[in-house]
Amino acid sequence: MSAKMPALTKHASADRFRLLVDAVQDYGIFMLDPDGIVESWNSGAQRMKQYRPEEIIGRHFSLFYPPEAVAAKWPSEELRRAALDGRFEDEGWRLRKDGTRFWASVVITALRDENGTLTGFGKVTRDLTERRLHEEAVRESEQRFRLLIEGVRDYAIFMLSPEGIIQSWNSGAQLIKGFSAEDVMGRYFGMLYRPEDLATGLPATQLETALAVGRAEGEGWRVRRDGSVFWANVVISPVYDASRQLRGFAKVTRDMTERRRLHELESSGKRMSEFLAMLAHELRNPLAPIRNAVTILQLEPSPSPMVRSSRDMIDRQLSHMTRLVDDLLDVGRLTTGKIRFRAEQVSYAQVVSRSVEAVRPLMDARRHQLSIDMSDNGLWVQGDATRLAQVLQNLLTNAAKYTPEGGLIELKVWQDGTQLHTSVRDNGAGLSPAAIHQIFELFSQGDAQTSARESGLGIGLTLARSLVEMHGGVLSADSPGCGLGSTFSFFLPHAGTSGSGTDDTPGVPPGPLFLIVDDNRDAANSMAEILRLMNCQVTVAYDGPTALASARMALPQVIVLDIGMPDMNGYELLAALRAMPGGDGMTAAALTGYGTAEDKSRATAAGFDAHLTKPLDFAALQVFLRSVGVLA
Repeated sequence: MSAKMPALTKHASADRFRLLVDAVQDYGIFMLDPDGIVESWNSGAQRMKQYRPEEIIGRHFSLFYPPEAVAAKWPSEELRRAALDGRFEDEGWRLRKDGTRFWASVVITALRDENGTLTGFGKVTRDLTERRLHEEAVRESEQRFRLLIEGVRDYAIFMLSPEGIIQSWNSGAQLIKGFSAEDVMGRYFGMLYRPEDLATGLPATQLETALAVGRAEGEGWRVRRDGSVFWANVVISPVYDASRQLRGFAKVTRDMTERRRLHELESSGKRMSEFLAMLAHELRNPLAPIRNAVTILQLEPSPSPMVRSSRDMIDRQLSHMTRLVDDLLDVGRLTTGKIRFRAEQVSYAQVVSRSVEAVRPLMDARRHQLSIDMSDNGLWVQGDATRLAQVLQNLLTNAAKYTPEGGLIELKVWQDGTQLHTSVRDNGAGLSPAAIHQIFELFSQGDAQTSARESGLGIGLTLARSLVEMHGGVLSADSPGCGLGSTFSFFLPHAGTSGSGTDDTPGVPPGPLFLIVDDNRDAANSMAEILRLMNCQVTVAYDGPTALASARMALPQVIVLDIGMPDMNGYELLAALRAMPGGDGMTAAALTGYGTAEDKSRATAAGFDAHLTKPLDFAALQVFLRSVGVLA
């Protein structure tokens, strides 16, 4: 009995091994004879390939291979290699019973007896379809990402090794920097920097910063292949693998040269606008005494014909210069977006009246005939009355400048629904088709031959168009051609016939004693002379301390203060005057070359009762004098 025990144990061990193999579900394990005929079949093979043992045992294992593999005699090649090397391992597509494919990892082991004779093969198969699909998805994703990066042309995107060696190069990098991939691959990325940046170690510093804080970003000059430089925005980010090992750096560069140029132009434009504002202010100062001198001449009871002619000529030219200065200042505000307007219900008849009155001297001097076609209804529109008058005045002045003596200018106003239309037509110089397209551009003066005969800065029509557009309207020009006249038309929304303008008049503070304070002696003296001609008592001071001393001797009822005085400006002087006994009862007017709504608001907040803009127009002076009771 004891002699048979080893045989029974060996048999039992083989049974247990067979049961173990059969129970494996994740691997297909089966035996082949030397010719490739299936001799055994475990449950894992059935689960994977869908064949039951009785369906597959006794059949050739090439049944599991796709037709193209069978045609290439690959199953026989696998057995040959396994027999030759003892073992063969491969991955490839295999077939299930239902004809579907799966990706299989295959290991074939040659089986030999004690004499080394080949007795068959052991074949182990594992279904790796999910892994294969995942790997393919990853590869496709990486390929799409590579194609995406390669297709980006606005950004230079490339990889660096941990040492800063260039490892990839997209088309955007070649377009921006001019280097081909062959030029840069395997070279240190410092080649893209200027020599002075290399001397300071900037490339290495950027990599260190990226490692330290996770990102390095900056702007600076970079070098192209041809030696030229461009302004670049650069972002460098470290790249880590799954184990947090540094794999290198991703570098993204964008050419910002154009944006930098536009920023510089914007800064230059801002400085230019500030210069224009200062220039306009400084030009207004000498215009103030000239305007006052003209006013004195206008008050002269019986001037000689020569004096009258000279006075009127100076008045016309001064009005023209004042308008140019005002336009210059407004263009400065326009280019910086600081021009403002107050929308309110406006009587358009008053706008037309103010504009025509302002241009009438120029038209009269040229003996122009002005025709006005306007409804008698109370036309009104939502807008800024001053800005609308500025638009219409510019159009009328433009017509008067380019219409010969004795010419005809037609002003027409009509309403169409909620739109108010205005046109100014003349029979003057006209415009060529090319000039029509550029007439509204800043500093454009239309046709060269025509503009050469007329003075101007070429800013009035630009300003007019911008002001119309700020009101939500459109200004356009039309002309049959040179020498055939032109028509400028615009429309404004939000029009009606039920509104009316108002003319509020402030109360009348008592007292005729004036104190004029201006460091421009001509301006102060000429204004004092005008007031004296109107039977006012006037004291003049040219600085703040002198004005305070004068006020202590005789407290004025009305003070006119220049804002921009040295040492003690108008705001400081007003505060000191208000602090004097009885100072709260004085009427104070600010006199300045700045006339924006913000300037007026600041003057009001500082305690001024009125705001007068240099050069002071006689009509504005009359309004102010009526407010203080000097004029009825």
